[in-house]
Amino acid sequence: MTFNDWLLTFLFLVSAYSVVVTAVLVAQRRQHNDKQAQNHSNIQRIHVETLDEKEKRFQATADEALRLSQTFQKFVPKQFVDHIAKKGSDSLELGHADEDEVAILFCDIRGFTGLSEKMRPQELMNFLNSYFLRMNDPIHQNQGFIDKFIGDAIMALFDHPGGSAKEKAVDALNAALDLRKALGIYNKHRGNSGYDPINVGVGIHFGPVILGTVGSDDRMDTTVIGDSVNIAFRLESLTTKYNADIIVSAQVLQTIGADFPIKTRLLDWVRVKGREAPIEIYEILSHLPKAEQDIRYSVQTKIAAGLACRINKKWDESIAHFNAALTINPDDLLVKHHIEVCKIYRNMDLANDWDGALNIQ
Repeated sequence: MTFNDWLLTFLFLVSAYSVVVTAVLVAQRRQHNDKQAQNHSNIQRIHVETLDEKEKRFQATADEALRLSQTFQKFVPKQFVDHIAKKGSDSLELGHADEDEVAILFCDIRGFTGLSEKMRPQELMNFLNSYFLRMNDPIHQNQGFIDKFIGDAIMALFDHPGGSAKEKAVDALNAALDLRKALGIYNKHRGNSGYDPINVGVGIHFGPVILGTVGSDDRMDTTVIGDSVNIAFRLESLTTKYNADIIVSAQVLQTIGADFPIKTRLLDWVRVKGREAPIEIYEILSHLPKAEQDIRYSVQTKIAAGLACRINKKWDESIAHFNAALTINPDDLLVKHHIEVCKIYRNMDLANDWDGALNIQ
């Protein structure tokens, strides 16, 4: 083999080796790039999964917060919190207090003590929850909210958001009338199930109250206090005494105005427990059957005249007016009540400054 042949063979081998080495290096580079791409893809996938997990966790946290908020509102009415918020406070803290004018409504089951004694504990709880469930809507649908349940009693407030004093009082009156409708429907269901019907008394007053929070560091509650609350509570307790379903104060009627279409009659001039100043109280008639409304209203002027005479200690004249009312409606328990009161008071040694109010304890 000549030198040229050896040289050509050497160059060929070198070229072949270069091709092989290049091919190997290219393959290794491609494999490295593929691995890096795979690693990058895995990192992206892991990152996406982490974002998904975060989103799910954030959603779960939001759902839990909403659930807790809804649960919290069952114990502290949202309207109560909103009321505090509109006064400029952003938190519900112990000792917070605001004053406002609202309509206060108390609703109580008549004869509940005797009724409850006939029930087993679970039966009693089922009855109360069934009753409260039906009484809830008439209050909420008329811009009110239940402040608290006191045994079988309901205390509700009417603070018409952005509304006037008249709107608040009208809301409370409409709620009382709707409560009577709801009670009628409930009693039909009770009758179908073999249970006796129940009756309720409703008292309404309008005036200033203090809304706030009381308690301690580890136990706090919202509350509404003031003379107006006491009056509303006492008016409800008078419904049995005066044989009236709904009793309101003169302040309620003055607040709604004479143009509001509701039928009433004067009941009495009384001084309720816990209050020095007497108040004029009225019976709401609008929910009664037309015939019952008419017969009760027919003696309205004679009752008013009889009360005016009683306030001035004109006992015989007062009794004469009430007897005239009794000839119109012999079954009117209110008239009989006034005759009895006059007979008792005219034999009492009354002070010269006696204001004519019947003391209710």
